[in-house]
Amino acid sequence: MKIRPTKQDDIAALQEVLNGTELFPSEMLPDMVSGFLANDESADIWLTCEANGKAVGFCYAVPEELAEGAWNMLAVAVLPSEQGGGCGGAIIKHLEAVLKKRGQRILIADTSGADAFVQTRAFYRKNGYVEEARIRDFWAAGDDKIVFWKSLS
Repeated sequence: MKIRPTKQDDIAALQEVLNGTELFPSEMLPDMVSGFLANDESADIWLTCEANGKAVGFCYAVPEELAEGAWNMLAVAVLPSEQGGGCGGAIIKHLEAVLKKRGQRILIADTSGADAFVQTRAFYRKNGYVEEARIRDFWAAGDDKIVFWKSLS
């Protein structure tokens, strides 16, 4: 397993990840990652987890506007057939290391309070994230937004 910055050649495989996880529509990915791929100075971080020469997972994080040293992990996804194999944990540990090296303070991640996201919430807890906030009915009626938090110091 190898964690590295996302490349243009990864897009098709990462769209497969999105199709398998249904995190968000895969057709959105090329536009989302284009700024990062086109600009070496982009503040965004896109990381890809590669296994056996194929991109099987990714992570996307951005600095929080108007906050000093705070970052938001907007997406982390792993091909369903690869879940449970350590790719997800490895990719966020890599992200945390990059942010620590840059002197950043905290990393947050938003997810849903719906039953379908119980494994996602367990994943964050397993990786040292604490449920910091809950915004009732955020995503839809009955679907809370859960904010997980982790100190990078």
